[in-house]
This record gives sequence, C-alpha cells and structure tokens, in this order.
Amino acid sequence: MRARDLTAPFPTVTLDTSVHEAAKLLAEQKLPGLIVLDQRGRPLSILPGTQVLRLAVPAYCQDDPALARVVDEAHADRFLRSLTGRTVRDALPEQPRELPITDPGATVLEMAALMARTHSPLVAVVEDGRLIGAVTLQALMDWAVAD
Repeated sequence: MRARDLTAPFPTVTLDTSVHEAAKLLAEQKLPGLIVLDQRGRPLSILPGTQVLRLAVPAYCQDDPALARVVDEAHADRFLRSLTGRTVRDALPEQPRELPITDPGATVLEMAALMARTHSPLVAVVEDGRLIGAVTLQALMDWAVAD
C-alpha cells in the first residue's frame, strides 16, 4: 500500500487564516489537524488541533493542570474567545519542525515513521510541488486493522 492509495482531499489554511476559522474547521470536520499552505499553495506546516488548544489555554493551566480545575465554565469560555483576532501564524510553534510531507510512492511504514518522528497526525502528499491531499493517522490505522 502506498500513499497514493490512502491519500484523500484535505482542507487547507494559510498563515493569515483566523484561528477561530481553523478551530471551526477542525471541529466541524473532526480533523486531527490542518495543512498550512504558503503564498504559492505549497505545504508550509501542519497545524495540529493541539496547537490551537495551546493558544487558547493559559500557560499557567498548561504548566499546572490543578489550576485549570479552579476556573469555572463561564470563565473557561472566555479563554476560547481570546482566539478572536489571532491567526494560524500565531498558533504555529516558534521553531519550525520537520515538515511531514511525502510523495505518492511512500509506503505505509515510511508514512508511519514520518508521523511518529514529526509528532504529526497527518502527512501531506505532494507531487510535482503540488499538494494532492493527505494521509491521516486514522487512515493508516484503518488500513492496519483491515481484514
């Protein structure tokens, strides 16, 4: 099985997409992450849903989860509203990581190794410099357990 066999169309965003719009896309389509494209339409980064959460959750709650317990629901909602005006650029890590990108001929093991090494829930599949889709961790798992 190769990447071309598991590749599916996948939503993309740009650096200037609002985080609120990206979060809505993640939630509505139940996606593990989004592919971030540069100005030329080439994959620039992967935005895992967890990065959006990191932007919304105060650092003190991330550092000490016990502090998160003392915040009531009404106030917790305010943290999510703090995403207003923020962009995907704000949600990406400061230090760029290895981009989980492969070609259509990659094997399942190559894609799994790339996901594991880059801590990414998906791999962008590119052919001739053009994004043709993505392979998700879920697609790999479904393939692995198929009869």
